[in-house]
Amino acid sequence: MTAAPFTLDDLKRVLLEGSGAPEGVDLDAADVPDTEFEQLGYDSLALLETASRIEREYGIELDESVVGDATTPRAFVAAVAAHAA
Repeated sequence: MTAAPFTLDDLKRVLLEGSGAPEGVDLDAADVPDTEFEQLGYDSLALLETASRIEREYGIELDESVVGDATTPRAFVAAVAAHAA
């Protein structure tokens, strides 16, 4: 497991590695942390892939509810951080 906390930049990196960048979306925009994943162009399969990559990279096991309940990047990062603690 990585000692550093999981951040929004980590989430963006994993999203880009696993699912790429949706056309016309700037993941560095100020409103991205509170924008619904669906509005950003990421569907449930992209989030499942992201969760799987995070589990492998950080050596944690995420509940299935993380993908369903964390509908924004900020919520996803908080959920991962809570599981990693």
